[in-house]
Formats: sequence, structure tokens, C-alpha cells
Amino acid sequence: MPELSSHFSIGQQLFSLISFMFLHGGFWHLLTNMWTLYIFGDNVEDHFGSIRYLIFYLLCGMASGLAHILTNYFSPTPTIGASGAIAGVMGAYFIIHPGAKILTLIPIVFIPYFIEIPAFIYLGIWFVLQVISAAGSNSEIGGIAWWAHIGGFISGIVLLRIMSGMPISKVSKKIKRSTVQYQTPQLQIIRPINTTSDDHLYANIYVTPYELQHGVRKTVNIPWGFHDQMFRITIPPGMKNGSCLRLKEQGKISISGLRGDLFLKVLIQ
Repeated sequence: MPELSSHFSIGQQLFSLISFMFLHGGFWHLLTNMWTLYIFGDNVEDHFGSIRYLIFYLLCGMASGLAHILTNYFSPTPTIGASGAIAGVMGAYFIIHPGAKILTLIPIVFIPYFIEIPAFIYLGIWFVLQVISAAGSNSEIGGIAWWAHIGGFISGIVLLRIMSGMPISKVSKKIKRSTVQYQTPQLQIIRPINTTSDDHLYANIYVTPYELQHGVRKTVNIPWGFHDQMFRITIPPGMKNGSCLRLKEQGKISISGLRGDLFLKVLIQ
């Protein structure tokens, strides 16, 4: 729009291709974007290293902005948000970890039900929904920048192929050593195993060496039969790798009507 662009230099206008991804329309817009980045970002950063990951993230955001401009050239609606850059991270995750399980909450009436969905299915469905939504959207109406999502996702896949061959700098290696993972996921799905010899159930819970040394509290979801139970588990400091926690009367019900226990083996991931 000439009446607006005349107030800004070319450099300032180009800078908006970076600054737009650090602005959000409200708390929920920011929260959903940061939550998605939290889920997928760390594994992609582990693949690239911190410096290359930062460059990758910014390039995906710029590519998503250009995709939006090309598909909505005459739209007067401003565009802000990190979702295009994060879509690029999701595209890279789609290629790097296709078989990884995404812990997904499916509310059934008022009951939260957790299910693990393979990443290639979860992200594949997400991408198809973006394409369908983009095909039926009106660029003159404010809402979600569908084409920015699509452009970011595709650019993430392309840039992954291009940047994976780049050498890792000494700075990246130093940062990676200082940002070693201190925590495993706060919520874990535990699938108990039952032996025919007793009424007890057995399962594993995973922690980092840091958590094992200092102690931690975890929320675990234990699907067993048609039941889906949530527990808060306290792992005291100083436990050894391979130690067991006992959850009384959370095992299988015997013929006599008594319930066995659930034993959780604490393992370092």
C-alpha cells in the first residue's frame, strides 16, 4: 500500500520479514505457538546444533512470510506470528523423526484421553488440513495465514536437506555441551507388563542423570485395559539407576479379589 510504504525505507520493509514472526495477536496466540515449538524444537535443534538451528528457524520464518505475500499479494490484512517458522521446524521433524510418537490429548466428553500418534501421521494430517483450509479461505478476511504454514513446512523440508551438510562450528559444539538435557518429559505414558506368575504389574519410568541425582516429580498416564489413570510420582534424590518404586494396589485384580501392586523401574534415558 503506497500510502503506508512511503513512510518506511526498503531496509525497514525488508526487516519486517524477520520482525513479524516475533509479534503475536494475544496471549493464546503466543501460548499455542510456543507450546508447539516446545514439542518439536528441541529435537530439531539437536540435529542442527544451536547456531544452525537459529539460522534455519529464521530462514523458515522468512520463507513462510514470502509464501504468504505471494498468495495474498493484494490483501490489506497485516500478518504476524511465529507459526510459519514453527511450521518449518515441524517439516524438519517430519523428515528426521517420522516414527517418533506424539503424545496427543483427545478429550472424550469431560475425560482426558492420551494417545501416542506417529509423527508422520500427526504432521501429515496437520499439513493436509492446512492445504484444505488454505483452499477455502478468503485473503481479505483476517484469521489464520494458512499459506504461511504451508510455505514454512515445505521450506523446512528443503532447508533440512540443504543445511544438514553444513559443518558444525566450534561455538555450536560448545553451546550444545552447556545445554545438555536436564529433564525428561514431565508427562509420560507408561504401559505396564503383566507376568502370568503373579498379580503385580511392571513398567519403566525414564529420567535424566540430573533428575536422578536431585529428585523430581512426574505425571504418568497408565492405560490398562479400558482404564486410563493419571498419577503424580515422586522420585526422591539419590536413587540409583534401576531402582524400583512401588505403587500399592495398582496392579491386576486376582481371583480372590485382592489387587496387586505396580512396580516402576527408574531408568536413565
